[in-house]
Amino acid sequence: MRVSATVCSKGGVGKTTTTANLGGLLADAGLRVLLVDLDSQPTLSSYYELSQPAPGGVYELLATELVDLDQIISHTTLPNLDIIVSNDYRNQLQQLLLNAPNGRFRLIDLLDRFADRYDAILIDTQGARSVILEMAVMAADRLISPIVPELLTAREFVRGTQGMLDELRELARYTRFEVPPVSILLNKMTDQLRDARDIAESIRSMYAEVEDHGISVLKTPLVNLSAYRSAALQGLPVHRVEPRKPSSRKAPACADQLKAVAIDLYPEWADAIRAVGATSPNGKSGVGHVH
Repeated sequence: MRVSATVCSKGGVGKTTTTANLGGLLADAGLRVLLVDLDSQPTLSSYYELSQPAPGGVYELLATELVDLDQIISHTTLPNLDIIVSNDYRNQLQQLLLNAPNGRFRLIDLLDRFADRYDAILIDTQGARSVILEMAVMAADRLISPIVPELLTAREFVRGTQGMLDELRELARYTRFEVPPVSILLNKMTDQLRDARDIAESIRSMYAEVEDHGISVLKTPLVNLSAYRSAALQGLPVHRVEPRKPSSRKAPACADQLKAVAIDLYPEWADAIRAVGATSPNGKSGVGHVH
């Protein structure tokens, strides 16, 4: 089972959009996928329509360490895609985890209970540093950090996200846990703005060495396209909404961009990811089954 967390200490960089679309793509590739919404602003929880809502969610998972998974796992209308919704309506989890001896490590052991059910777990996090964000980092085996190619966003990543990871590595030295590697995803790119391209290249140069702080930059950026907004309005993964590139546009189809990112992150599932939509003009069939 692979556990990924989408993290960035700055809001508005596309964490939820990235998590939702990667989860939908992996599910259409035949993988059993669980989304976990740890954001106090629960956008991911409402991205996909639920066919079978569970009575509980993240609060019951973390506050009560609930054993009955069916009480906290909601099923979406997409085959293979489930979610644990954000339902900490009174914002109690932050203080609870701060006071708990295992607060930053609570999620690690809890996720072991899902190993027989899922191939991939994708965790969405809030855009500010907190014990909940640090808990998600420690529970993941890969971090995905979207960065918009703007100077202030890049600086905030170095100051905020990278600074947090460095501090957690110091903490992890005294435990059996490790801070996972980070994959920077250049998000909301545009070919029209030279500044954006220059900043993107600066970010790539900064982390050209894979071992530098455990941070590397994914080869494929995601171009800022209206299809992502349309997909969110329809409650669909973007690869279904735009499976092919419009003839008038230079940037690749959203489906091709997302597949390339997913293959970089999950090379062991590359064949199944490439096969998504391969036999269907609308991208809804041609999925594999990888269990």
